[in-house]
Amino acid sequence: MTKILDDAGSTFVVLTDAEGRHSLWPGLIAVPAGWTTRFGPAGRSECLDHVGRSWTGLRPSTPDN
Repeated sequence: MTKILDDAGSTFVVLTDAEGRHSLWPGLIAVPAGWTTRFGPAGRSECLDHVGRSWTGLRPSTPDN
């Protein structure tokens, strides 16, 4: 059985939260509270490319940053 996030044939979206963290999310599942769609729907590799281009920091935003 293929894990849903590993299925290259599925459609995905890229989500972000208030701290700027990114998440790959299956396109057919409702976006959870606190997250916003920033890219997609698109293929898995396109979404991962978008994350690579737009999420340059590994630490979430904080008021002190």
